[in-house]
Amino acid sequence: MKNILLLTLLGLFLLSATILSANAEIAGNEENIAREEEYDEETYGPEDPVIWTRPVRSVVFYHKIHTMDAELDCDSCHDELFEMEAGAAEENEDFTMETLYEGGYCGACHDGETAFASNTRCTVCHIGVRGHTRLTGNPPGKNEPEGDHH
Repeated sequence: MKNILLLTLLGLFLLSATILSANAEIAGNEENIAREEEYDEETYGPEDPVIWTRPVRSVVFYHKIHTMDAELDCDSCHDELFEMEAGAAEENEDFTMETLYEGGYCGACHDGETAFASNTRCTVCHIGVRGHTRLTGNPPGKNEPEGDHH
């Protein structure tokens, strides 16, 4: 009889925990959905990622991570670090990792103090040919001139 009572109590406990966990997950999803609905391209910049294919293939940048999530303003990067014109940076001869390491472009913040250093966590930004293909459906260079900015 004790075993049945203990099993029943354990079952009720597990059921309660499952229900609470599911409710928390639903609430979290609703919050994420609401947050996604709040994204405004006029305020936060383009929602689609920027994909650079020069000087290396391929590097990705999400405005949302920097503006909405990190609460930076567009003025934080434009026009001092990056011109507002799409693709302008990758046309510059100094758009290199060396320049980032010296504090240019992304390296102005990705210095290891303000944000992770540009010489660490490489695959956060460098997605390569496979990552480019996953994001666009086309490998770099296919149906686009090399160096195009998206």
